[in-house]
Formats: sequence, structure tokens, C-alpha cells
Amino acid sequence: MLALRAATETRRPSSGLHALALCAFALVGASAKAQQPDRFTTLKIATWNLEWLIAPTTFKPLKQTCVPKGASVPADQRRLPCDVAQRLERSSRDFATLARYARQLDADVIALQEVNGAEAARLVFPEHDFCFSSSRHLQNTGFAIRKTLRWRCATDVAALSLEDTVRRGAELVLFPGEPRELHLLNVHLKSGCSGKPLDSGEPACATLARQVPVLENWIDAQAAAFHSFAVLGDFNRQLLAESGPARSASGQVQQVWPEIDDGVLGGADLTNVASGQPFLNCVPGQAHSAYIDHILVGRSLAAAVVAGSFERVTFSAADARHARLSDHCPLAVRIDMRQIANGRSY
Repeated sequence: MLALRAATETRRPSSGLHALALCAFALVGASAKAQQPDRFTTLKIATWNLEWLIAPTTFKPLKQTCVPKGASVPADQRRLPCDVAQRLERSSRDFATLARYARQLDADVIALQEVNGAEAARLVFPEHDFCFSSSRHLQNTGFAIRKTLRWRCATDVAALSLEDTVRRGAELVLFPGEPRELHLLNVHLKSGCSGKPLDSGEPACATLARQVPVLENWIDAQAAAFHSFAVLGDFNRQLLAESGPARSASGQVQQVWPEIDDGVLGGADLTNVASGQPFLNCVPGQAHSAYIDHILVGRSLAAAVVAGSFERVTFSAADARHARLSDHCPLAVRIDMRQIANGRSY
């Protein structure tokens, strides 16, 4: 080592030449950096319900105090259903397999549902930052965000939870204060009413009907503020199959999509990025026939969706057999951020 150091020192240029060399190197580096395109000229956004994703250190003690199936759990208690405790205790191999699909997805921002929080999410997205709703529930909504992005976590849309009896909405603001500022709302709406009219008398449909005005108000507020925005997540509703009027003759909400896409405010006109796309089940043999996970974009953002960029990442049959994955798989789309400025497309 001493000999190598001595040999190196004998070749050291004079201070003047050394300074010129450093200057030339800096100019080359600056030129190379200037030639590199903005990493986020396009942004890939995705949604993924990870089905009771809980870190093992949290899962194990909860398993000991699980709640029998069908029993009600107060909103302020962190309790795990016993059927989930028996079925979804994930191993390191399970988390590694989910992380592999996360790498395959390779999205910049992922809206996550049924995730306990950052501790669990980090096992699948180790290179991301996180923004989660602050409910005590084990199932939270939140975002995994690529570390190089500028963002801030907004206040929970707590009204969607109907006093924390169902899930809160999580809101994320990307590029805050910039002309390309983007507002994302992650939702996980009430399950059990995927296709029936909301005024059918079913309890689940009645709960979903109560969430719809909250969602519509958020959308209208974004449009009124001239924000570029998207709503993404698990809607538990086959929005693309809905038809007919939004409301009944008596004024009761019947359908979700016609109600939230009412066009009262021009900027609130919505586009479902899966419209016209073939439906793909997550694994071979699943009997589902339509999407219930959705990415909905407002008018200004719809103009920036990259044509042909809709993507559904599915699981292999072997992985589905041997790993505890999820009953949902990701879907994603790319946004051309150069098309966004002050809530209007260039």
C-alpha cells in the first residue's frame, strides 16, 4: 500500500494543471447532467390492495386475540378476524414474492389499500417513502412514493370513513407549489355492493351510498380549485358496468359512476383509465368478470394520460399456489407531466 501511494504521489500533476483538470471534469459532468432528461417527465401511478398486509411483529400478537368471524369490532380497537389470522400470516418468502411483483410494477406512486402502515409496506416497497391515513384500523389506505419525488401528505379524508366504521381516504400532493402540482385521493370504499343499485335495501349498499357524496364533494373541490387530480383505489364497485340514471325518481342515489361524473363542474368530468381495456383476472381460474379497482382522472389530467400505458400486473399460477399474495393485483397508468400546468393541459 505504501509503495502504491508513493507511485501515485510521484505522478501527481502540478497544482495549476490539477486545477485545470478538475475544472474540465466539472464541465464534462455538468454537461452530462444537463443532457439527462427530467426523470419525472412521465409519472407512473398505480393502485394495489394488498389484502391485510401486516408486519409479522404486529401480526403475531394480534393473532392471539383474534375476533371470531362475524363479530363486530369497535372503531377504536385494533383486532384481527380469526379467519384472517389463520389464512394470511405471511412468511418472509411471501413478502419477498410480493416485493418481486412490486419491482415488476416499477411505479413511482402506488395507492395501497388494506395495509397496516409503513412498517408493513416497507417489506414490499423498501425503496419508497410512505404516506398513510392515521386511523387505528389495521386496514389503512396510503401511498408508497419513490424517494426522489417531492410530495406532502395531506389531511385524511376522514368523512369517507363514516366515523371510522369504514376506511378513511388518504390524500397525497405531488410536486406541491409547482405548476405541475397533482392531487391524488386513495379510497377503499365499502365492500358487498359491487353491482346492485345503492338504494336496493342491502346494508352494504346503504353504507356505500353514504360515502358517495363525500367522494363527489372532494372531486368537485379539486375541480373548483383548478387542480389536476385523480381518485384511485379499491372502489369495490364495477364502475364500468354501471348504466342508467344516477338517482331514482325519489332522488335516492342508485349508481356511483353517474353520480360522481355528473359534469356539474367541467373540470370534474372523469375518465376511467380502464375504459375500453380487456379485463384480466389476477391469477388463472379466478371467476371475476370486471374491475373493482380503478384509476379515475379529472379532465385536465385525462389529457396527460399516455396513450396505451394502461397496465395490469398479474400473478403467475405457481406464485399464487405457493405464496400468500393478495386477492387483488396492481393496475397502473403513465402520466405525461409536461402536459400539466396549473390544473390545465398545455
